[in-house]
Amino acid sequence: MAIDAFKNLPDINFVDKDIETLLRDMISEYEQAYYDATGENKTLAEGDPIRIWIYAQALRLYGAYQLIDYSAKQNLLKYSAGNILDHLGARVGVTRLPSSYAVATQKFTLSAIQSNPVAIPEGTRVSVGSIFFATTEYAEIPAGDLSVETEVKCLESGTVGNGFTPGEINTLVDPIPFVESTENTDTSQGGADTESDESFRERIFLRPESFSTAGPREAYIYFVKEYSSNIADVSVASPSPGVVDIRFILQNGELPDTGIINSVLDYISEDKRRPLTDNVTADAPEVVNYDINITYYIKTSDGSFASNIQAAVDQAVAEYQLWQKTKIGRDVNPSELIHRVLEAGAKRVEVTAPVFTTLTDTQVAKALNVTVNYGGLEDE
Repeated sequence: MAIDAFKNLPDINFVDKDIETLLRDMISEYEQAYYDATGENKTLAEGDPIRIWIYAQALRLYGAYQLIDYSAKQNLLKYSAGNILDHLGARVGVTRLPSSYAVATQKFTLSAIQSNPVAIPEGTRVSVGSIFFATTEYAEIPAGDLSVETEVKCLESGTVGNGFTPGEINTLVDPIPFVESTENTDTSQGGADTESDESFRERIFLRPESFSTAGPREAYIYFVKEYSSNIADVSVASPSPGVVDIRFILQNGELPDTGIINSVLDYISEDKRRPLTDNVTADAPEVVNYDINITYYIKTSDGSFASNIQAAVDQAVAEYQLWQKTKIGRDVNPSELIHRVLEAGAKRVEVTAPVFTTLTDTQVAKALNVTVNYGGLEDE
């Protein structure tokens, strides 16, 4: 993967001068170039106005060196960011994915069965709080039926429309005769912010793999990620000859629903992306649940900061859960949990659960029951 490849690359500096070396060299060069009244090389005292002036020029030159170093690094994929990264992507025909809109399946229900069809116009708005969705196509409730389901799309792009569980989107903004109620029947998904530098950088790195029709593992990963910036991780395996098994998750470890899975499968199965002989399947990874049950202690000398440390430990546990569920095939690793809790300020931590569990490339770990106990203060 691109991120792992970047980690293995050595850091590079185009300008190695630090401010102390630069100042020392400039003062030395001045002292060697000028002489005092006795004919000896001039020595600049600490408070000499010329020394102060040279120091000011050294700071200016150091600032220029930093700009040169930064500008040169922007030509390298590992360091590039923002608009410059967009230009690097353009070299290989990759553009940053724009923000996208969350969608959901919406059910419209009549107060009573009607003898004539009831139209649900395209653009009919529904809402949850201040978040509005609208139907994406014309639908109608046939005569003799009580309800119909159709797709609605959030009117605001980005992740703001994600995560509304069935029944939450239940306000009919644009009244329709005989329609008594409305609600979403699945969880809204698919909304994504403009692609991040990290995700975009990885796709640029994988781009050469796509120059041929998909076949290599990285090519399938590239095309799946190309579908939406809301896709966080992709795993590709071949359980048998000619079969390609694709598993993917969304940002923050969210599992894709059937609609998104089918859309990704349709996208990846186009002739320009899939070899004719490949039988491609797509699905969410299998969820492996684990529990968290820990007790941690704080040093007595840190007692005055105990409340801050407790909050930091809670945050560390939450971040561990996110770390664990945002990578397919990542083993359940209690050592990582211990490390994060200690980094948060705990003196020691006792872990009852989880235990180390190996995952396959088609599995993802998610916490089920989380118990975090504060054991009190301990002497060092």
